[in-house]
Amino acid sequence: MFSRRKRHDALPPPPLADADPEAVEVLRVWATPGKAQEVVLRPTWQDAGAWGLLLVDVARHAALAYQKEGRNAGEVLQRIREFFDAEWARPTDDPKDISDQHGTIP
Repeated sequence: MFSRRKRHDALPPPPLADADPEAVEVLRVWATPGKAQEVVLRPTWQDAGAWGLLLVDVARHAALAYQKEGRNAGEVLQRIREFFDAEWARPTDDPKDISDQHGTIP
């Protein structure tokens, strides 16, 4: 009776999702301009430090995306780092567990 509509603004899975049967989605973020974002993640790695590697990788991918739009990748990374450090020092919000609203992640 009730079903989730497929979001037309959802990003497509990357090629690895189809190429490797062991690949799993570990992070999904939805944002609304001017409001907080919602994050769903799967604690995948035994060593939680791997999230640091992932976050740096995400920043580099963001810089590449902005570079394709004509921005300087180094300046973009600097700005990301500036905001990362500011948010680390003085968080603007607290993480909220939304798994009850959207179902748990296996």
